[in-house]
Amino acid sequence: MGSVLALSSSPGRQNWPFSTDPPPSHWNAHPAHWDSPPRWERRDGRLPNPGSFHSLHRSCKDVFPQQIEGVKMILNKTLSSFFKVSHTLHLSAVSPSYYRFHVEHLQSDDYSKDKDAPALIGEMDSSGSLNAHALLHLTERVRARTVFQTQQSQFVTWQFETEYRGNDFTAAVTVANPDVLRESVILVAHFLQSVSSGLVLGGELVYHRGRAEEGGILTLAGQYTRPNWVATLNAGKGGAHASYYHRANKQIQVGVEFEASTRTQETTTSFGYQMELPEANMVFRGMINSRCIIGGVLEKRLTPLPATLIMGAFVNHRGDKLQVGLGINVG
Repeated sequence: MGSVLALSSSPGRQNWPFSTDPPPSHWNAHPAHWDSPPRWERRDGRLPNPGSFHSLHRSCKDVFPQQIEGVKMILNKTLSSFFKVSHTLHLSAVSPSYYRFHVEHLQSDDYSKDKDAPALIGEMDSSGSLNAHALLHLTERVRARTVFQTQQSQFVTWQFETEYRGNDFTAAVTVANPDVLRESVILVAHFLQSVSSGLVLGGELVYHRGRAEEGGILTLAGQYTRPNWVATLNAGKGGAHASYYHRANKQIQVGVEFEASTRTQETTTSFGYQMELPEANMVFRGMINSRCIIGGVLEKRLTPLPATLIMGAFVNHRGDKLQVGLGINVG
């Protein structure tokens, strides 16, 4: 699904974290239960289900710090076991300041034991842009997802995804931005197969059709998992994306990413790490990449208050730029 968003003018990571665009929202992130192992997965020696294609690099990406700049306040409120809202206020001198309202209607733990309820997620900011998606378990193995994204008064993305999870494979088809009048559409097909208990192979096929152009991109993917580390590689005509995640111990995790694009003729290598200090209720994430960007974010839990203090700084030595951020997450 990442390719669909990329073809729909979704910003990439080439300008991250020094970008004048507002930080992307998490509207395209699946809830935790969406990528959890299926309940029907057997543990009798059979090969496990490989999960979703878009989560191949997730272990490595979670180690890297998220961009923070300016002043940000997030208020989270759980109204019930299946309904929660959040308010985000971001003041910045680099990118446009904004207010964002986020609402989630998820299945409760008690209800999910018997049925798979739909997940409805919506988000709107002060500029009038709307992000919304719905996730639904049609059957025990079939899942459907619908995404709508508007930028002010114009539709930017509307896509429909269906995923089937077999005992040892996952297949998904996505239709994005279909337009009969302009005769344009984006089709994406994903397939992952567990070859062994630790090896997963698969691929992604992206087909784009428009009035003036038509083409496709094939990307092959592989992932090898061991108890303490995960290595993943995507390679195709559009470029390559490789990542390595390693958990050294309970407190330290590291990750390395390599990204190459044939369209922009650019390559980026990034190193990130995460250090947890449970005694101090702190988590620190740091990163450095080949573009001479160094950054780090510190999260401090303010016990006994239900709040987390977030402090971050990113330095671009090549561009002589500095970004500093301070945030508070309540709830």
